[in-house]
Amino acid sequence: MPGLFIDVKIAAAARNDVALAKKLAEACPVDIFETGPDGVRIVERNLDECVLCELCVQAGPEGAVRIVKLYE
Repeated sequence: MPGLFIDVKIAAAARNDVALAKKLAEACPVDIFETGPDGVRIVERNLDECVLCELCVQAGPEGAVRIVKLYE
């Protein structure tokens, strides 16, 4: 998606974790995460709202969520 400065990656082992999805949805102040029936869903239209607070990184187990900056 043009104009995005970040991307959010969910580790393969964490993608289907519904409990983690709920934690991420609650932690994110800009609604980047949704809880789906199969686990974590990223709301791509909200990615440009990310404020780099890293609450999602802190909400999950180590390595489950990674914020990738698409700029230097």
